[in-house]
Amino acid sequence: MSRIEERLGEMGVTLPNLPTPIANYVPAKRAGNLVFTAGQVSAVEGRAYKGKLGAALSIEDGCAATRACVINCLAAIKSVIGSLDHIKQIVAVHGLINSTQDFDGQAIAMNGASDFLVDIFGEAGKLEFLSLCLCRISRGINGNGCRRYIVQRVMQL
Repeated sequence: MSRIEERLGEMGVTLPNLPTPIANYVPAKRAGNLVFTAGQVSAVEGRAYKGKLGAALSIEDGCAATRACVINCLAAIKSVIGSLDHIKQIVAVHGLINSTQDFDGQAIAMNGASDFLVDIFGEAGKLEFLSLCLCRISRGINGNGCRRYIVQRVMQL
């Protein structure tokens, strides 16, 4: 077991099996020394985050949903690089947040992902992030609110 997976275990986190993609894409792709992840499910250990931030979901739910996405992203990355110990630096997280039009806490919700990555990787987990509000994502697949959260993770190996 890698030291990163040991750290996750200390945090009570187990990486899940990857779900089958719902379209013609791969969950993660390596390009040189970078790994990019596709949209990931905002569900972990049987808990799916459905709804909109600012309506059915709270900021705390949004932070938990982005954390769930990171867990699923790490599983996707592991499937490509073998060991999470090969990650040298988290570069960026970009998220599309399903929220009401008047909700303005998207960055706070995305910080749930950022804080979790720093908890796992320390200084190497510090990153830049972008959070955007969407009122709807196609096929009912939403950000912090549905079974899927669109997040792109770029990691230097």
